[in-house]
Amino acid sequence: MQIVVRSLKFTLFSLLFSLSSLNFANQPLELKPTSEQSKAAIDLVQKLDREHYRDQEFNDALSSRFFDEYLESLDSAKNFFLQSDIAEFEKYRKTFDDDFKKGNLDNSFAIFNRFNERMISRLDKVIKTLDDKQNKFNFEVEESIDTDREKAQWPANSAEADRLWNKYLKSNLLNSMLSGKTYEESKTNLRKRYANQLRRLKQQTAEEAFSVMMNSLTTLYDPHTNYLSPENAENFDISMSLELQGIGAVLQSDDDYTKVSSLVAGGPAQKQGQLKPNDKIVSIAQGADGEFVDVVGWRLDEVVKLIRGPKGTIVRLEVIPADPTATANKQITIKRETVKLEDQAAKKAVFEVKEGDKVFKIGVIDIPTFYMNFEAYQKGDPNYKSTTRDVYNLLTELNKEKVDGVIIDLRDNGGGSLPEAAMLTDLFVDPGPVVQIRQSDDTISRNYRAYQPAVYRAPVAVLINRLSASASEIFAGAIQDYGRGIIIGSTTFGKGSVQNLVDLKHGRLKITEAKFYRISGDSTQHRGVIPDVQLPSLLDPSEIGESSYDNALPWDRIHPAPHQNYYNISKYLPTIETKHQERMAKDPDFIFLNKQSAMFKEASEKKTFSLRLATRQEEQKQMEKRALDMENQKRIAKGEKPYTDYSALKAANGGDEEEEVPEKDKEINPKEDPYLTEAGHVLADFIDQIKTPEKKVATQ
Repeated sequence: MQIVVRSLKFTLFSLLFSLSSLNFANQPLELKPTSEQSKAAIDLVQKLDREHYRDQEFNDALSSRFFDEYLESLDSAKNFFLQSDIAEFEKYRKTFDDDFKKGNLDNSFAIFNRFNERMISRLDKVIKTLDDKQNKFNFEVEESIDTDREKAQWPANSAEADRLWNKYLKSNLLNSMLSGKTYEESKTNLRKRYANQLRRLKQQTAEEAFSVMMNSLTTLYDPHTNYLSPENAENFDISMSLELQGIGAVLQSDDDYTKVSSLVAGGPAQKQGQLKPNDKIVSIAQGADGEFVDVVGWRLDEVVKLIRGPKGTIVRLEVIPADPTATANKQITIKRETVKLEDQAAKKAVFEVKEGDKVFKIGVIDIPTFYMNFEAYQKGDPNYKSTTRDVYNLLTELNKEKVDGVIIDLRDNGGGSLPEAAMLTDLFVDPGPVVQIRQSDDTISRNYRAYQPAVYRAPVAVLINRLSASASEIFAGAIQDYGRGIIIGSTTFGKGSVQNLVDLKHGRLKITEAKFYRISGDSTQHRGVIPDVQLPSLLDPSEIGESSYDNALPWDRIHPAPHQNYYNISKYLPTIETKHQERMAKDPDFIFLNKQSAMFKEASEKKTFSLRLATRQEEQKQMEKRALDMENQKRIAKGEKPYTDYSALKAANGGDEEEEVPEKDKEINPKEDPYLTEAGHVLADFIDQIKTPEKKVATQ
């Protein structure tokens, strides 16, 4: 089974952490590398040089890039180091290639220890500022903070750092107050956050430091190549797939925050319905009445430990919603459960769409993941579960219902079993290649193929979005390249690389060794699958997807594989696109989605924020009014009663209630899904134009 992996981005506070007593007076011991780590560094560098797909030499130029990446990993917001520190470290810039090849980690540890020193000093000072009852933050003066410090300089001196941190504190307090907490509550909570970070920081280990160093190097090769410490190697499911066992979510680090990357199909979080991609987790509580623990600045695996728990127990998450119309933090209650195979199984529905005086009967098969019960298969169970077997049965049922065409819904499908993606393609095309795989030595294999005559020959559409990844992209790409069906939605994730785990003398290395290519010769890497017909997306490609990662392997092409072509899709697209745009321009749901998408984009691009309470309150009020107006315009256009105020809208969308939301209806409901409804209309237009199947033409 192919495992879809989200890269672990080590950032500012991804260094912290094991509980101990608070003692501000004690300074941390100077961390020093071990002999095992020195040997592992040599081993890791050699394996990157010999086995990684990206052919690049660890020389002075890459050493210089490592230097910048290492500093970024430690101090991404540029608010702990001083310019004098950076100037002092500059002498190391081109030495790391020679050092690591010899197992010399002294210079990299010297930088790490200086960072610890600066961070402890700063956190100690911040806590004293928050403890000072004479210190009153002024929220009436008009000043602002710039949250994007990527191109900023490190503070020139301590006084400049003090001014910068004063703005950070005001911003954090202001955000808390805008979420409904009092000034004193906000101050107390912020003090706890920094005290907890300081307490954990003083327990740094050399292994944690070594992990940051090695991952600062591996990320220069690609975002899916990672060093795993011995401890993390023992817990592969958590540290690699980042699956939050118990609620079913995929996480990644995002500066000080833990961000939801995607939700596991059929998992408790997806069923509960309130946790969304790009939400940022700020605190976690156990049970129905447990106290919330602030986790801003925590390392990813530490956040995972708080969220995991026995089946049937409750965990509550406080999140900063990705939705910019949500102007306050949200508390979400989720019951931990085991993700069951049957919850991820493909399912079908049938609905009708009307185009002019014609009515088309459309079948839809929702595939949340590419699954196969390997254990049952190996035991010879004739009823073992697999995507292809289930879809075969569903197609048989849809044929009996005499549908005119079928939509394969791969939205939010993050991949899974690569063989299943190939076998699923076999249901729709005659024998031929499905995917090409190029190894680091340029060897190309086409072993994943369709072997049997197609089972289903009527028109097909594939519905995709930004969270369709890996195996989903292989299937959608094959259907597109064969001209077998029309692809609808938004550009996919772009995960087109293959990783392997190799042992080191100390820990393990997950290394990228190959890339996927479509039969057209195009890679699925980075670019993803671009749909024939676009639908609006609320997910920002700069935040989610392969193209959002630094150092992602690029898109490229190889020679195409010989394959058939079923329909000349491009011939039909102009007419299909014209009708699609006409419907979108009139449809209240898509008018709303386009406005919402514009609002999301506007919010994500805003990097400067006022620190004046009255200004922020007015901005919050205007945002709420804008969200209410947009929603009510949609409701009125659909003949529904508008909401009286923002509070009513908020309550209808779940509000801040901590009680568990009833499980979402598992059935496919096109009437409540504008994307699926429009996909049905597009497929109907496609069917109408085809009329009679074209003769297949052999191509090279």
